[in-house]
Amino acid sequence: MQAGNHPLFILASSTFDRALDSLFDNTFSGIHQLSWFDWSLLIPYFTVLAVLSVYGMYRYEVIRGYLKHRNKLSDEPPGKFSELPRVTVQLPLYNEKFVVERLIAESLKIDYPADKLQIQVLDDSTDDTHPFTEALVARLRALGHPIEYHHRTSRDGFKAGALQEALQTATGDLVAIFDADFIPPRDFLLRTVHWFADPKVGVVQTRWGYLNRHYSVLTEVQAMLLDGHFVLEHCARYGGGMFFNFNGTAGVLRRTMIDDAGGWQHDTLTEDSDLSYRAQLKGWKFIYLPGLECPSELPVEMHGFQVQQSRWAKGLTQCAVKLLPDLLRARLPWRVKLEAFFHLTPNISYPLMMVVSALMLPVMIVRFYMGWFQMMVLDMPLIIASFCSISAFYLFAHQQLFRSSWKRAVLLLPFLFAAGVALTIINTRAVTEALFGIQSAFARTPKYAIVGAKAKIRTIRYRSRSGLLPYIEIAFGTYFVFMMGYAIDTYNFLTIPFLVLFGGGYYWAGFSTLYSDLQNRLRWHRARRLELERA
Repeated sequence: MQAGNHPLFILASSTFDRALDSLFDNTFSGIHQLSWFDWSLLIPYFTVLAVLSVYGMYRYEVIRGYLKHRNKLSDEPPGKFSELPRVTVQLPLYNEKFVVERLIAESLKIDYPADKLQIQVLDDSTDDTHPFTEALVARLRALGHPIEYHHRTSRDGFKAGALQEALQTATGDLVAIFDADFIPPRDFLLRTVHWFADPKVGVVQTRWGYLNRHYSVLTEVQAMLLDGHFVLEHCARYGGGMFFNFNGTAGVLRRTMIDDAGGWQHDTLTEDSDLSYRAQLKGWKFIYLPGLECPSELPVEMHGFQVQQSRWAKGLTQCAVKLLPDLLRARLPWRVKLEAFFHLTPNISYPLMMVVSALMLPVMIVRFYMGWFQMMVLDMPLIIASFCSISAFYLFAHQQLFRSSWKRAVLLLPFLFAAGVALTIINTRAVTEALFGIQSAFARTPKYAIVGAKAKIRTIRYRSRSGLLPYIEIAFGTYFVFMMGYAIDTYNFLTIPFLVLFGGGYYWAGFSTLYSDLQNRLRWHRARRLELERA
């Protein structure tokens, strides 16, 4: 039997011919007319895609700004103090039993004159972190270390409230802040304080590093996402003279700047961005040091990652609602205002993505009658502006930081897209709450001092409840699987890669959270059984 007459060859050839005919089929040309219902789907769908594309094009502008200004950035201050200023190091905590000892130990190693250094441990803990840390600080203070312990019985204002209250007893002209999961480098202060020899400088921010970047695919993706912020966005904004934000940790602030800007305020969940914009509106200068890396720990569980990102999404949107009116009225160059708008509002893309998800199937059905040419003309520019911009942005950031490992970054790209999808539902809720003024508590991100690739979580503490979220995510993933079937049935092959990313992202989020919840329940039962055996 000749190859051309083989049944499998004939079947494949027939399928290909039918798909090709479908792409160029004009059967409904002049017959099917788009109704008002069709337009009511198509207009909002493509309007939302157009808005998302604008934010996508903004990423190209950030890359351009980085390339233009990267050579201007220096880690060496233009002047130095003849006598070092007094510095207060603040270590805010809330139920951080597994990382607090490491944080304090590394903070005591900071190279700075002891008579000019004050370390404040600000502990809002409600578990046994409190007595453990209080005893640890007491021992260290008895040994002569310049460290003191502050414990609040109320979490009023959350982190912002703790920082503001501690300023009452702070003795430093400058204040350095490190969250519980950070490890300050030994030379951190000596490399940052001299920038404050310029009396106009209010903040010096350093770049975050990651102790557990290679722990899992999830932590590698998180590191890539944050690298885009610290490598490209901060450098482009700082180099271009735009506003940028103190990141709440791994930075130093001038005490008089905090007071002049109105102090720490807790009406948003991102008190750092709020203070940053208020200070820069007052004329204070911010410095970014990309060459000084401060190691930190990334969340190792999907739900912990989602909780952290939703807090940031809600807080930044709250800052947009609070500050954009003043920013737009201020006497600032239009470029500074435009950059601030894009910086404060990117999380609006999450509810817009929910709209796209809901409309995708009915729009696919309507566009089945529109022909391939219209789909290519409408879709391709939007794809280039949105999806391609994400790929270019994070690949470029990774290449700038790790010039020899770009192949690994390419392999991680599908997971990066999927992680973005995994944030859609929880961040949509966060942004919606911010827009409607719904307040919520400061949800901490659990940290377990997990660094090695083989380390495992062996505790049931500090896990936040996922509730119905994973089940909703699995339902959305199933919806996209159904759409994949429809796309294949109608030969709409161009949409399949995007549907796979959406479905995979929702499934990854939902099933990984349920798996973590199951593991946590098993740990609880094992711990309970051991308690009963001991009794």
